[in-house]
Amino acid sequence: MISVLKKLVNATGISGREAQVRDLIKEEIAPYVDDMQTDAMGNLIAHKKGNGKKLLFAAHTDSIGFFVTFIEKNGAIRVSPVGDIDFLAFSYSEVVSENGVKGVIVSEKDSEIPKADSVYIDIGAKSEKQAKSKVKVGDFFVPAPKMTKLLSNVYAGHSFDGKVGCAIIIEAIKQIKETKNDLYFVFTVQQEVYSRGARVAAYSVKPDIAIAVDTTDAKDKSSVSDGNVVLGDGVSIKIKTSRMIYSPEIVEKLREISSCNSIKYQCEVVASGADGDAKALQKGAMGCLAGAISVPCANIHTSSEIIDIKDAEETLKLVLKIAEEI
Repeated sequence: MISVLKKLVNATGISGREAQVRDLIKEEIAPYVDDMQTDAMGNLIAHKKGNGKKLLFAAHTDSIGFFVTFIEKNGAIRVSPVGDIDFLAFSYSEVVSENGVKGVIVSEKDSEIPKADSVYIDIGAKSEKQAKSKVKVGDFFVPAPKMTKLLSNVYAGHSFDGKVGCAIIIEAIKQIKETKNDLYFVFTVQQEVYSRGARVAAYSVKPDIAIAVDTTDAKDKSSVSDGNVVLGDGVSIKIKTSRMIYSPEIVEKLREISSCNSIKYQCEVVASGADGDAKALQKGAMGCLAGAISVPCANIHTSSEIIDIKDAEETLKLVLKIAEEI
């Protein structure tokens, strides 16, 4: 899984510009599925045929980033955020454009909490003309791709949010040889802008059950409270977030499958936080039973997200058992 995750991290793609990531996934899964298609939104939908329940797994291919909005006379590049971005956390981070142009996010007001209108990207250009020779309005920048092994099984990197889920589903597709259920694996687009791709995919597939596979915000063990999850304690099974109550039947089944198969898991109930693709999948078409399983991720939506790869492996085990037993 680590080798695939590294490939995904090095593939750039923000919401609405996911083609590079999608093409990589196509190449990885083509020999292992019965068919696949890309819909008008850009969702990649892969199918392993079966005669049982129509079961959909979803992971999102997009990540947060910045669209270029304006280029100053001095060569400074103004940007608009894509997704929920903490500009304080991103200040002075290295970024790279879709065309490989490197730069640094700079805050022009050091004494204040930086916001979208008080930061720019410095690519080293001395003038508007020089900057425009490399970058144009509408180009996107993302944090510079990286994946670094820390101690034990812990890794730091950019865009783990989304791409860890994609890596898990890719590996599941490769490992599932036969299926009683009718399995759909959807690699969604535009999750960071209100899960637009997932809703379209739900209308297309019309699943009986949908499971979103993603990351979730992890807390440090010293400050954890009820309902929060931590690195190293296994896959997270979501029960409730601020705007979604996950289907109780699915939550109980996920708990049962995990317990019976010695899969390390933790349950998550949070008062705030994003709902991800599960909410859109649940509301799409005529509705379906929906759940979400997640890999705990610290520093989420920064340029140095942190995961424990063992949590991802437990999540993969659960995906495989869901496909077999649900």
